[in-house]
Amino acid sequence: MKLKFAKMHGLGNDFVVIDAINQPFEPRPELVRRWADRFDGIGFDQLLIVEKPDSDAAAFRYRIYNSDGSEVAQCGNGARCFARFVREQGLTDLDIIPVETNTGLLTLEAIDATRYRVNMGIPCFEPAEIPLHADAQQDLYHTDYEGRQISFSAVSIGNPHMVMQVEDVDRCDIGTLGPYFESHRLFPARVNVGFMQILDPASFRLRVFERGVGETRACGSGACAAMVAGVRLGLLENSVRAILSGGELNLEWQGDTNPVMMTGETAMVYQGQIEYE
Repeated sequence: MKLKFAKMHGLGNDFVVIDAINQPFEPRPELVRRWADRFDGIGFDQLLIVEKPDSDAAAFRYRIYNSDGSEVAQCGNGARCFARFVREQGLTDLDIIPVETNTGLLTLEAIDATRYRVNMGIPCFEPAEIPLHADAQQDLYHTDYEGRQISFSAVSIGNPHMVMQVEDVDRCDIGTLGPYFESHRLFPARVNVGFMQILDPASFRLRVFERGVGETRACGSGACAAMVAGVRLGLLENSVRAILSGGELNLEWQGDTNPVMMTGETAMVYQGQIEYE
């Protein structure tokens, strides 16, 4: 059969989005990996799936698969594209869209035709819930890499993040450090590795090596994790601009038990069909 899909991106973090409400679709890891291939498939960082919700509190269920075929619970750039997709496909006319994820309810809000705001939820710092092997919660953790000490923050934004502060994101060795720490013994579920360069209290640059994907041009949850880490260390204000390779995000966090709010652009690249057996 022919399966309809849309190719979208949020700041260069690219997705295939599939309506699994009006056409039958069940993802399989080998199928996701094949479609994610940029030479033999469609090519994407993540596959996003629109499903019927299990609860009356949500309008949709939002599922996410990394390009390696693993299912994950959070993707901020994808959430904005998801919101635009369901509105443009006529699946909803809501301006504020509650969706189910594997870690709870997510709220998506349309600002205009291309910009969306996402309530990314309350960040979690408890090591066991990130998950991180650590005896106690800390603002900064320390580990060794080839004889030198690495300091990092750890936080869950619905998925695990490690954030390192660097002097220059253009000169950090993300190709080596990213995969090394992604699968480090400290993180039993693997981790997204962020490299943050603070420019001033209201802005920072960021590169992220995403778990199960590799470096992407933007990572929404990674930007939220970096901002939260910077606020807790007293380095960033509560409202900041995150500058990523693919563009900029506006982030807000009032601390403590408040959610992180993320606003950014989306883009519809094209719509098509692919053989699905």
